[in-house]
Amino acid sequence: MAPIPFKQGANSSALVREAVTRATLATSAPPATDQIHGAEVRFGPPVKILAGDSTSAKVEKGLDLDLDLNLASVLCFEEVEGRKWRYVIDSDKNVRGARSVKAVAMQNPAPPIEDVVSFIRSFVVPEGFPDSVTPSFVPYMSWRALKHFFGGAMGVITTQTLLRSVGVCQNRAASGAVAINWILKDGAGRLGKMIFARQGRKFDYDLKQLRFSADLLLELGAGIELATAAAPQLFLPMACLANVIKNVAVVTSTSTRTPIYKSYARAENIGDVTAKGECVGNLADLMGTGMSIMISKHNPSIAASFAIFSFGYLFSSYKEVKNVVLNTLNRARFTVAVDSFIRTGYVPSLKEGNVKENIFSPPWERHTSVVLGSRFGDAFQEPSSFLHIKPLFDSERYMVTYNQSKDKIYALLKDQAKSDDILKAAFHAHVLLHFINSTKQRSMDFTAQLVESCKVVSSSYVDFKSKAHEQGWIISDALLNPGRARFCALKEQ
Repeated sequence: MAPIPFKQGANSSALVREAVTRATLATSAPPATDQIHGAEVRFGPPVKILAGDSTSAKVEKGLDLDLDLNLASVLCFEEVEGRKWRYVIDSDKNVRGARSVKAVAMQNPAPPIEDVVSFIRSFVVPEGFPDSVTPSFVPYMSWRALKHFFGGAMGVITTQTLLRSVGVCQNRAASGAVAINWILKDGAGRLGKMIFARQGRKFDYDLKQLRFSADLLLELGAGIELATAAAPQLFLPMACLANVIKNVAVVTSTSTRTPIYKSYARAENIGDVTAKGECVGNLADLMGTGMSIMISKHNPSIAASFAIFSFGYLFSSYKEVKNVVLNTLNRARFTVAVDSFIRTGYVPSLKEGNVKENIFSPPWERHTSVVLGSRFGDAFQEPSSFLHIKPLFDSERYMVTYNQSKDKIYALLKDQAKSDDILKAAFHAHVLLHFINSTKQRSMDFTAQLVESCKVVSSSYVDFKSKAHEQGWIISDALLNPGRARFCALKEQ
């Protein structure tokens, strides 16, 4: 397939204005409503300036859409995790003399107890519970919690026994055991595990990025432990901090280990693959320990030895992660696949797509060019920008726009959006990003690029999915980690 041609029509802006005029002249102005229904997608009652013939003529001539806005009008409704919002056109103009968008909550703030319960649930149950797990999940976790309860109790007793064995006074043995176990080893370390375990689904979204980040954290924790020699008076707080960091790294490494082993188990032999992988790791660890013991007999520089071993560890970790081949398309690999398809017309193979994946982009990175499933208020600051592009997406279950002030592409999802709609929105966002990046002057009107991107997506999205499946890619919206905001449909009055 030849590369996708990108043409910028000279009359693209005129086409958009004409589409807006036709859509709004054919629509009557029903009363505003705050009710949310699923019958038909509507973003709000028509703005007054678009309902009459005289104002429509102004749109035809390309004048500003908000010249005659005298009353606040509803643009759309939005629901985020059960909370509903209404976006309206503010009656006051901003410093540039244009109307702005204002978010208005549609219900009273939730009671504090609900926030507390929601916060606790985010630590102890997975997302989508109970539908996201099997019925045996609750009893399993209950017995696991009880087992670890008794294990922690026994840990204090065994430590107390060890302290007595080395001659510690019996009166201080119990308190010493508790301090060492809880403050230094168990308390700080398990706190770090618990806090980071809340990341949940991020271990599935970007497991290679998190796996490498875990190794970076592990080296950071080791470096803090090494620094205690320079500040022995701060041994306890530094040791606690190092233990927290290292336990966070352990949680991340453990959580990402199974999916990586699973990618190699072609004969449903994940148990055997896991056992062999752990055996190789333990053997190499023993050999490294033996080598370090022999080197230490010659009293080398601790700092120099740590620097050399740390560099070797991180370099090996990077090469290890880069050699993992996954057949799922997360955000990083989806970006590689779409960019290759736009430039060449072909989707990269599994190996090529994984090699080109950016490992240095952890899931908490916010400086991304494409925001999938964004909120309305983030994508639109002025109602005119929303009203200009709305007709282009009347037949779609998503909207894509470019915010020049933030220099980002925003893909907004409607409440009827299914898995394929989310994938199409992500594909459209990357196509529009390619148009924007190919334009030298980003301050110019982007409506021409938006119109062209709609044409390209309409003709090439199905072909992209077909070629991706031919290469063995598994496309799922779950790994694209879309935001939870959705447009809510309105009932006609």
